[in-house]
Amino acid sequence: MEAGIKPLGARRAIRPPRPTTVLGLCLVGLILVWLIVNGVKDWSGLYENFLIGITNGAVYGLIAIGYSLVYGILELINFAHGDVFMLGGMMTSTMIATLALAAGDAWYVLWPGILLCLVVAMVFCGGINAGIERVAYRRLRTAPRLAPLITAIGFSFILQNVGLIWKGARPVSVPDILPHGTVFSISGVDYTWNKLIVLMITVPVLVALVWLVQQTRQGKAMRATAQDREAAAMMGIDVDRTISFTFALAGTLAGAAGLVFALYTTNITFLTGFRTGLIAFTAAVVGGIGNLPGALLGALLIGLLQAFSDGLGWHSPGSDWTEAVVFAVLILILVFRPEGLLGERTPEGA
Repeated sequence: MEAGIKPLGARRAIRPPRPTTVLGLCLVGLILVWLIVNGVKDWSGLYENFLIGITNGAVYGLIAIGYSLVYGILELINFAHGDVFMLGGMMTSTMIATLALAAGDAWYVLWPGILLCLVVAMVFCGGINAGIERVAYRRLRTAPRLAPLITAIGFSFILQNVGLIWKGARPVSVPDILPHGTVFSISGVDYTWNKLIVLMITVPVLVALVWLVQQTRQGKAMRATAQDREAAAMMGIDVDRTISFTFALAGTLAGAAGLVFALYTTNITFLTGFRTGLIAFTAAVVGGIGNLPGALLGALLIGLLQAFSDGLGWHSPGSDWTEAVVFAVLILILVFRPEGLLGERTPEGA
């Protein structure tokens, strides 16, 4: 028999699963068992918290995709993004007061007012984000990575103080203008209009983003710049304008999230951007930083995890432990899959 030719019937050696894989599968199994037992004991409670988690996850998704957009094109963690979202919420409260919108207004008054608030918040936050890129980040593209990172943290504190001076330290109360009527009811759990409206605003915005990135000329320029800035410039793409557009687009998503968050929770503070932005950043990392569907998947998972931790009755950690649970899950995912759930593993130096 000639060398190098395997005999017929030869089989590949079956490698035993890695210990980390086994441990990960065991943890997933425990979580599934916990959810199943809670569902058996209180199906309506599990379903209600599922709806809450999906709604919260949709809001986190708008913010998380903004983080992923900027990272995908510059490999920069824009820590000021959460505070841009906070300013969008504060602009929403200002616009609602200016337009004198109130609960019980007729639909032909309420809906145009909400759409106007949405447009203003998106333009406002898009301008802030693009301005930050033009003033600070553009000058640091060739600097060591630590420089833009520290700059992003510095701008985060600046925007926090802008919010503090603008609205003060106390929580800003936003009129509860969203209707609370029942859309449908399953197992005695009502799905109300205020939750549906969050999805009615969030889903079209995300669909429009996917269409823009995948189908438009500007989206192709964004993807080319993300892959290789020098090659994109050689092909005639205005890299500076494309990066500024990406920052503006991420800012508009933050503005939309600020409006949705303000209307849904009916209050916002100058520190809201730090906490919510950190959770959204965690969602982006869980899904795979730089991957837009991954950011949305991570946001939905974290929204569900928060809701289940807060609201389930059987052996639930409770709200005091929710943030610890979220970041523990982040650590575990990064240990087992460092690139995130949908991220691509790239070799060092690539």
